[in-house]
Amino acid sequence: MLVDTIFDIIGILMTFYSYALIIYILLSWFPNAKESSFGQTLARICEPYLEPFRKIIPPLGMIDISPLVAILVLNFARNGLQTLSTMIS
Repeated sequence: MLVDTIFDIIGILMTFYSYALIIYILLSWFPNAKESSFGQTLARICEPYLEPFRKIIPPLGMIDISPLVAILVLNFARNGLQTLSTMIS
């Protein structure tokens, strides 16, 4: 069914976006990694999604947990999409 295919594609894209977020977060552990062209590309992709979470969740000392919450929200959305897909079909 077309709707199942669309939901599958969106789910796959959400999974890849989760991986991009994880890689972007890990880049902060390496000096000058975010300044590389790869880091800047990931920043353009990931920062618009992370920014609202950073406004809501303040850092705990030197630890920013907002990316973790953002990934959890993305995973909940993906799981909800999968549930919706099974309910429709």
